[in-house]
Amino acid sequence: MNDIAIRVENLSKLYYIGAKQDQPDNLREWLTGRFRRNKHDARDEALWALKDVSFKVKRGEVVGVIGRNGAGKSTLLKILSRITEPTGGRVEMDGRVGSLLEVGTGFHPELTGRENIFYSGAILGMRRAEIDRRFDEILDFSGVEKFIDTPFKRYSSGMKVRLGFAVAAHLEPEILLIDEVLAVGDATFQRKCLTKMNDISRENRTILFVSHNLAAIKNLCPSSILLEGGAIETEGDSNGVIASYMTLVSPAKDGWNDIPPDINRFGTGILRTEYFTLRNQRGESVDTIESGEDVLFCFGYTSNTTQTLKNVDAGFWVDNEYGETLFAQYSSYMGQKLRVSDVRGEFQCLITDLPLSPGRYLVHPRIHVFGELADGLLQPAGAFQVEFGDFYGTGSKGFFSDNPLVNFMVKGDWGVGNM
Repeated sequence: MNDIAIRVENLSKLYYIGAKQDQPDNLREWLTGRFRRNKHDARDEALWALKDVSFKVKRGEVVGVIGRNGAGKSTLLKILSRITEPTGGRVEMDGRVGSLLEVGTGFHPELTGRENIFYSGAILGMRRAEIDRRFDEILDFSGVEKFIDTPFKRYSSGMKVRLGFAVAAHLEPEILLIDEVLAVGDATFQRKCLTKMNDISRENRTILFVSHNLAAIKNLCPSSILLEGGAIETEGDSNGVIASYMTLVSPAKDGWNDIPPDINRFGTGILRTEYFTLRNQRGESVDTIESGEDVLFCFGYTSNTTQTLKNVDAGFWVDNEYGETLFAQYSSYMGQKLRVSDVRGEFQCLITDLPLSPGRYLVHPRIHVFGELADGLLQPAGAFQVEFGDFYGTGSKGFFSDNPLVNFMVKGDWGVGNM
């Protein structure tokens, strides 16, 4: 028996931005193309959504696919699902394929939920008796029993995803392709989906899972593929691939971090964050701190007015290396209203007994003035490392054991100082 479930060789997909496609991907594109005015040849605006992508997935493997928006992840899954034809290369899929790529994929809007279950099963080549045997499981998992005889077009986005995943997971495809569509569901349903995918992987079925949820990728997928600009940047163990991805999306360095002037930010701009640094109990700027230490989070700012600004709410939140927010801290949380009278200065927040376990953390600052956002960055302002420390004051090194999936609140003492 062939142990390779998915084989991709030199796969490429070319689009022409703003131009009519030579080969429409589906009937809708063909029809709209027939009536589109001002058709023009824009070959100079070619975009390679995928370029010479090659990889193999063994039977029973669960492989994550990550990358920035526009990296080619969804295009890859659409080609594997035979929704889109490739420009070049080849794909071999050994087994029955089920996919959940977009809300409502593979369902007919005019059919009821019940009818769509049988419709999807027939597409997968299943007999009616097989679908009947799994029907109650599908219904129970989806939680849409009350609306099962309602036309699918009347379902909310969440209901469509619930039924779509239930069908894709329970009608026993040998290969399951899942895009970021699970993000539409609520937290409880997402946990059910992740548990179900874990069960599927134990049944020697293959999963290709596209997601921006790095914690889910880490926990579910032993190996992953990182796409960047339509090509494979790296592949292998998920921890290493995730680390490479974080380097791509977060250029933040440890230690003193001046904010680049061209960084993407939003807000009124009346106050702007200029740098971030971490200071230890001796007032030294550091890039590493021990768990349980007192630490000063410092954010340099500039003001575009000479007037004194009252009711300033400075804050930040801290993410772990998988993009999960662990805690947020704003001066308003402590009932502190800050005043800014200098054109340049520094917001300082003292966190006592830093409750973080060893690892690398990213810092995202925010400033509000009179309740209106003054400055927010679209990427981290900086990063820092936490090492083992005497958190419990026993004289031996250890660390605070926190649950990274649960936000917790820390006490911060805020102030404003001169630079």
